[in-house]
Amino acid sequence: MKKVLVTGGVGFIGSNLIKELKKNDDFEIVSIDNYSTGSVNNQIENVKYINDDITNIHKIDNDFDFCFHLAAQSRVQPSFHDPEESLRVNVIGTSKVLEWSKKNNTKIIYAGSSSKHHNPSDSPYAMYKYLGEEICKLYKTSFNINVEIARFYNVYGPGENADEQFGNVIGIWKAKIIKGEPLPIVGDGEQRRDFIHVLDLVDGLIKIAFSDLNHKDAWELGTGINYSINTLFDYFKERFDVESNYIPDQPGNYRMTLRENDDSIKLLNWTPKDRLKDHIKNL
Repeated sequence: MKKVLVTGGVGFIGSNLIKELKKNDDFEIVSIDNYSTGSVNNQIENVKYINDDITNIHKIDNDFDFCFHLAAQSRVQPSFHDPEESLRVNVIGTSKVLEWSKKNNTKIIYAGSSSKHHNPSDSPYAMYKYLGEEICKLYKTSFNINVEIARFYNVYGPGENADEQFGNVIGIWKAKIIKGEPLPIVGDGEQRRDFIHVLDLVDGLIKIAFSDLNHKDAWELGTGINYSINTLFDYFKERFDVESNYIPDQPGNYRMTLRENDDSIKLLNWTPKDRLKDHIKNL
């Protein structure tokens, strides 16, 4: 039986990952999460949940085969409001996980970000996720830690966070529809995003965990297709007959995300699907 630790296990991505892992009886799963943005409603049976901060990971005995390190402050705008907290979680938290992994050489799958392809100085979030990746590479080369970087794009799907501070655009728009409010579009709406369904992302994470391949940079988990926010709104309007509300551009709002290489597809036999329009139709 493989023993798996998921940091951020009651969050959007972590809970979907655990659900997928639990389909296989060969996994014993433990989650560590401080429940700051995750929810107790995301817990499932026969998983051990530890309510603690990621910087306290050293309290957990290290007898794990894999650790999916998903715990993070995962949005751009909150990082401007509290850059020190973003630094603490995304950089110091990551270094704590890597130090912990040294005890048993547990394989770490780190949740990187497509913000790596933009100027790290654009936002605290971009800088700290960039530093998180660089720290992983440091531990890989200097301490021979078995760590692989999975670079996330714009993730959506069941359980996505609808909180206006920490949610993604689809989650936020779902919340606005329930309230009967227009959907906010930041800037001109022509910024483009590579939207990846969480089930495809989770499949990629599991494939990385079980692969013996070592990527010199990062496994890119995006579809290779991007859509403008205006096009996304058109899909929502077709489904819900809603109005838009253009709001001023925000700092750190980069113009485009798009998967930059096909290594995950060619080497891991990973096949993400473009599910965006169908997902919105079924909301």
